[in-house]
Amino acid sequence: MVFSTPYFLFLYLPMVLLLYYISPLKWRNLVLLVVNLMFYGWGEPVYIIIMFASIAIDYTHGMLVTRNKAKGNLRGAKLAVASSVILNLALLFFFKYWDFIAKSLAGLGLNVMPQFGLELPIGISFYTFQTMSYTIDVYRGDARVQKNIVTFGTFVTLFPQLIAGPILQYKDLDAQLEHRDHTVERFASGVQRFCVGLAKKVLLANNLGKLWDVYLATPGAELTTLGAWLGIVAFSLQLYFDFSGYSDMAIGLGRMLGFEFLENFNYPYISKSATEFWRRWHISLGNWFREYLYIPLGGNRVGKARLMLNLLIVWAATGIWHGASWNFLIWGLYYCFFIVMEKLWLGKYLKKAPAVLSHLYGIFIVIVGWAIFAVEDFTAMGLYLKAMFGMGAGLVDNTALYYLFNYLPMLVIACVAATPLAAKVWHKIPAKVWKPALPVLVCVALVLATAYLVDGTYNPFLYFRF
Repeated sequence: MVFSTPYFLFLYLPMVLLLYYISPLKWRNLVLLVVNLMFYGWGEPVYIIIMFASIAIDYTHGMLVTRNKAKGNLRGAKLAVASSVILNLALLFFFKYWDFIAKSLAGLGLNVMPQFGLELPIGISFYTFQTMSYTIDVYRGDARVQKNIVTFGTFVTLFPQLIAGPILQYKDLDAQLEHRDHTVERFASGVQRFCVGLAKKVLLANNLGKLWDVYLATPGAELTTLGAWLGIVAFSLQLYFDFSGYSDMAIGLGRMLGFEFLENFNYPYISKSATEFWRRWHISLGNWFREYLYIPLGGNRVGKARLMLNLLIVWAATGIWHGASWNFLIWGLYYCFFIVMEKLWLGKYLKKAPAVLSHLYGIFIVIVGWAIFAVEDFTAMGLYLKAMFGMGAGLVDNTALYYLFNYLPMLVIACVAATPLAAKVWHKIPAKVWKPALPVLVCVALVLATAYLVDGTYNPFLYFRF
């Protein structure tokens, strides 16, 4: 189940809110656990078993870490952490990467691994990272062990962010799992944030996705330069509004239930470098890799050669986390190259350069990167990139001009909405004006989004299977 469906909006969500708020405070985590599992099992009930396994693995390993540390057995505690990490990564590897590696080896004539053809459990990349970090934090002393398995299960399965993040760390949610403030103001803020995210997803991302689908389906030999850029700009905006819209909805739903999740996006398309882009894009993933991989490897407190190796490992992992395909690995290494260059020498020149030039550099790197990310087939990717750089079927054709003029208003609205401009203008409006206008705007956004959902069938979720 995804948020942008009538089933969720008018059946599941009202039922959850009703059950949650009529339940006594001490039972609310149990209620959440049950409805979380209902949410996850809506489309793939068999994979609830994987969810139970993930809960059991890290709940028991957290207890093992605590008991061994209490006895002064640090070696035993470390072994428990290692066991937790290995089991979590084994689950992720089997379901997400086994067939990919088996298929790659078969392509080389090495039929040494069977291919199972299993569907990828929804959100497995997100919740395995969450549960794995719990055991690590318990060992470090950054989080206390959770002895109540219902409370821990609620953390692992929390439906607002279960299938596409933000990636939560237990230490940030520990106190909220035990006690949450439920106020009218927080609930109203949650409704507002949810409706903003829904509008971003349904009104912007879905419509931009239709344009990208046109150019993704266009044979590479027929792509013009204008068409290729038009398509990949549409995809860049679709991906941002799809994913950030989902994060907005997750944060809003969390507030409705008394939780406060960390932000996951901070206007990434205003970045002036690849480094800055990754401080603003999918913030929870960047924080996770920094805290649990980059810093343990030594971070930047090492020599240049080791620093380059650390960055290579982190960005290879970041790329392959996004999907079991070689293009994702290449995309991660692509960012590694530019971030290394910016750390070594390019960064100081970008800081001195006019803001317009550094911004053009940053957005150029990002958009070209999305072409690598979006087109999995290497031949098609090569033709698409060639077309972007003037080596396609020409610079412009009537089809590209037709789509440009038809989608120009949507593209302009999306580009403005991807910057802080609208928020800045909104904050300058007097409170006596925006306070009565806000509920009206929220209702309008909800009505329009619902009308689109009821009337149409095009409703992809790009990060749904990551």
